Amino acid sequence: MAAILAMMFTFIFFCSSSLAATITYNVLTMGAKPDGKTDSTKAFLTAWASACALAKPATIYVPPGRYLLRAAYFGGQNCKNPAITLRVDGTLVAPSDYRVIGNAGSWLKFESVSGVSIYGGTLDGQGSGLWACKASGRNCPSGATTLAFYSSNNIVINGLTSLNSQRFHIVMDGCHNAKLQAVKVSASGGSPNTDGIHLQSSSGVTILNSDIRTGDDCISIGPGNSNLWIETISCGPGHGISIGSLGWDLQEPGVQNVTVKDVTFTGTQNGVRIKTWSRASNGFVKGVLFQHIVMVNVDNPVIINQNYCPDDHNCPNQVSGVKISDVSYDNIHGTSGTQVAVKFYCSKEHPCSGIRLEDINLTYKDQTAKASCVNADGTALGSVQPTSCL
Repeated sequence: MAAILAMMFTFIFFCSSSLAATITYNVLTMGAKPDGKTDSTKAFLTAWASACALAKPATIYVPPGRYLLRAAYFGGQNCKNPAITLRVDGTLVAPSDYRVIGNAGSWLKFESVSGVSIYGGTLDGQGSGLWACKASGRNCPSGATTLAFYSSNNIVINGLTSLNSQRFHIVMDGCHNAKLQAVKVSASGGSPNTDGIHLQSSSGVTILNSDIRTGDDCISIGPGNSNLWIETISCGPGHGISIGSLGWDLQEPGVQNVTVKDVTFTGTQNGVRIKTWSRASNGFVKGVLFQHIVMVNVDNPVIINQNYCPDDHNCPNQVSGVKISDVSYDNIHGTSGTQVAVKFYCSKEHPCSGIRLEDINLTYKDQTAKASCVNADGTALGSVQPTSCL
């Protein structure tokens, strides 16, 4: 009996120690008000500062309710804590007047942090007022990204919902080892520049099991990204999943080792797209796999466009310097909203090479669709419809 009691005491001691290891800061005790009207920015920043001051894991808890926040900066430069978790059961609300944060760049900005995890919660950017301003042609702020991580490592975002962002919903810039899972993005199909998730200069980023409905790219992949894994995504409305735009700068880091698989595009402008400016650049794209993709009435299901130059401005030579190679399209089925379902419009200076098509079946209005190639070289394997133009 003594031995059993000793074991029970040891078990209880270790459980208590484990629970005690993580300190929780409730934003309500820091002064936040869950009424959606009272500015709670200071309370959230106080909770962050308290968690950062600890040298052991801490949790910031946001109970149910609506919390009004202005632009908030969560810096990690002086943060001692290796693991801060934000558990959000409530909704964070941006100011209804879009001008309050419209020129802030980011609404909620994390910079130089490591080991930050966000679980649950809703972010309401209340961006419709800014969209209307832009649609009217008036002089408007550029708009704020809802949630941005800069120069950060070991980030987890799980179960987060982003609504009606003024501009991009989620940005990862200069980040390494990030996992985004069960993310929901929702904005009007007509909302401008509201990319769902934008990646820039990042590596080791995984995006899983997410539903993105917005007015721009569901996921956009800018320069300098590598080792990306994107899987089980529902996209639409939106502009598809895009690598690009690339090649704006002459000296520009490339994009490599990207996997996009198990994605359904519904009513989108594009499906899987690579887009580069018609400008001189030493950028590149290589080692890309698009696999197990379903298209439902997508205008441009498969497209490489190296002639991007809106209004023919800022493209002095009208030729893209970005080199595209080793791009595979495997098991892509569904319907196209236009007759030309596969478009490879590559650079005449650096033609696309190593393009690979396998098991493609895209139709247009119950008919065989068409493919169009310019300056593209590659191979087709198995059944490929429309007939390959490579």
